[in-house]
Amino acid sequence: MSQQKERRGGAVWALVITSVAGFMAALDNLVVTTALPSIREDFGGGLDDLEWTVSAYTLTFAVLLMFGAALGDRFGRRRLFTVGITVFTGASAAAAMAPGIDSLIAARAVQGVGAAIMMPLTLTLLTAAVPAAKRGMAYGIWGAVNGLAVASGPLIGGSLTEHLSWQWIFWLNVPLGLALLPLARMRLSESFGSGAPLDIRGTLLASGGLFGIVYGLVRAPVVGWTDGVILLALIGGTALLVGFVLHGVHAKNPMLPMRLFRNRAFAGINAASLLMFLGMFGSIFLLSQYMQGVLGYSPTEAGLRMLPWTGMPMIVAPIAGYLSDRIGGRPVVAVGLFLQAVGLGWFALVVESDTSYTAQLPALIISGIGMSLFFAPASSLVMSSVRQQEQGIASGANNALREVGGALGIAVMASIFAAQGGYETPQTFVDGLRPALWVGSAAVAVAGAAALCMPGRRGRTAPEEDVEAPERVLETASS
Repeated sequence: MSQQKERRGGAVWALVITSVAGFMAALDNLVVTTALPSIREDFGGGLDDLEWTVSAYTLTFAVLLMFGAALGDRFGRRRLFTVGITVFTGASAAAAMAPGIDSLIAARAVQGVGAAIMMPLTLTLLTAAVPAAKRGMAYGIWGAVNGLAVASGPLIGGSLTEHLSWQWIFWLNVPLGLALLPLARMRLSESFGSGAPLDIRGTLLASGGLFGIVYGLVRAPVVGWTDGVILLALIGGTALLVGFVLHGVHAKNPMLPMRLFRNRAFAGINAASLLMFLGMFGSIFLLSQYMQGVLGYSPTEAGLRMLPWTGMPMIVAPIAGYLSDRIGGRPVVAVGLFLQAVGLGWFALVVESDTSYTAQLPALIISGIGMSLFFAPASSLVMSSVRQQEQGIASGANNALREVGGALGIAVMASIFAAQGGYETPQTFVDGLRPALWVGSAAVAVAGAAALCMPGRRGRTAPEEDVEAPERVLETASS
């Protein structure tokens, strides 16, 4: 049964520790993108090798997230959280010292393993430490830090690459990880999930299915969608995920009970999260290259000009958390997603080989506000839509779908970009970028529609609680 030992620290410490850990994991999704030219100059390799420096992390992150959450529920969330930080920090150092492209890709894959263990546990640890009445604001701050990390990856990566070296994008994680380890031990309280046995069959089905699909989506733009290996990966991955769904319906203790998706709030926010990350990741991946390769900005200059987008979460996300407490998360999330869609559509309308920064600025501001309104309420909706002892599972599933959406966005939008344009001239780049941005905008607009399908506060049925379970995780904490 769920249980929690005597608390060692309050809500503030839990917020700081989990936010910094989430920042590290989220940052490494896109921090490498602006460093790719420098990595290619040092190590050589083809375009597909460089793509794997991004995708190796996303792939292992996505396929192991739910397993990481299940391990935390089984063996202790704080204990596995520190294991994840240790793996992530060690792999970051290995990536910084990598002697070649193959070892760099391998280190990035191990980084993803560490992130998959620690990332889904950040929300469960935070939820256990913060009183229910204050969770909206806490999620807002957590969401601000994570949203800033995702969107500012190109800025941080570009600045470190330009002024120090690309290795510093990985060295940055090492002191942060080393500082978090003793703090987590001293300031976080241990907690457990339901105590059910590990679902090995479900883990293999989910991991194998996600691996096949994500691998196929990442490799298809390089070798072609009709390649035999790609078709096998996509078809086999889909078959395994179908098996995972059936397993979740019929198994006694599945890692992801399919009954959770009967809850409209849980199903809606997960669909919205996948589509949001599809549109956002693919857009940032291409726009960071557009600003450097077409408009001629340096990595640092490009990152600074994206600050109206990337810096907005620090201002708006805490406000979004407050609003979600007052009026509910659904309207805040929906407005945020529609604003993000408008921002990407604005970019698609104005993008040219010589677009002025003044013309880009409205799209940057609108996108930044929209992204900021999404993160905090989305986290709150996920965690409030399930029983407390299932919050680890819910967090892992939501983060896995976000990562799958990110991998899908990069693969699909890069494929559209390659089909309609290319890197030959600034104009061919724009010819490929514009339709890709329209697809990203449409995906986020559909995400907004999915959010509107969720029940409002009055129509939502609270998840059924096991009120007789004496060992449930405590919900209150001393601030």
